[in-house]
Amino acid sequence: MFSRYIITLALLLPLGSPLSQAVAQVPQTTIPADTIHKFQNPTGVSSGTRKPFYRSKLFRASVVPAVLIGYGISTINGHGFYSSYDAHRDITRAFGPGPHTRVDDFLQFVPYFELGGVLLAGVESHNDRVNLGLVILKSEAIMLASVYTVKMLTRIDRPSGAATAFPSGHTAQAFMAASIVHTELRDKSQWYGIGAYAVATSVAALRMVNEKHWQSDVLAGAGFGILSAHLAYLSHRNRWGRKPIGRDVGMVPIWSPSGGTGVSLSWRPR
Repeated sequence: MFSRYIITLALLLPLGSPLSQAVAQVPQTTIPADTIHKFQNPTGVSSGTRKPFYRSKLFRASVVPAVLIGYGISTINGHGFYSSYDAHRDITRAFGPGPHTRVDDFLQFVPYFELGGVLLAGVESHNDRVNLGLVILKSEAIMLASVYTVKMLTRIDRPSGAATAFPSGHTAQAFMAASIVHTELRDKSQWYGIGAYAVATSVAALRMVNEKHWQSDVLAGAGFGILSAHLAYLSHRNRWGRKPIGRDVGMVPIWSPSGGTGVSLSWRPR
């Protein structure tokens, strides 16, 4: 502060005056550089604390699938508190020997139809169409590779006697699709995800009622399906199709006295 006043006074005095020469001869004080703390925060940005592992995205995405897969493994054959043999005995006693229906072969894809119908109705998903399609393709690839690799490695027989029971591919497919529906539409309403998971649970139950899978197979299948969808989202970076495609798709029922009933499908691409 003092040195600044001296410099200002020197500028105001005429050159060559005795007072200006005296001011010029006053020694300037310099502030020593801080060399003690120069490496402690060089950017000036406060360093953030590292989050514990249980709050990481990977842990939260894998904890539920890990519980399902782990519990399924613990009930293989006659093992566990309530084993797959115990569950099969009770199901056969309640519904009789299967198979009973093939509706589960088609029901596993119903969550996808739910997602498509909601999007056609004009509800916006979390991702645009391009990124949503890429997430679905990546989820399918992860699920198919993991499920059928484990099938080939375990080779556990089904209740009907056929091979490759563990884990259930139908259940994995249904729960993977339900997870995608929940992730894409949970900001709009939680009921979309609840309906999709209810359908997936029905697929798991029917696989046991039809004697296609054990309890351990459907539990692990649900875990593999959910984990596949979560890994696809965690590894996706939204680098493609940043502009929305097909956001303005709408479907409206119409009626006229001369033409009867119908459906009007409109699309205004941006």
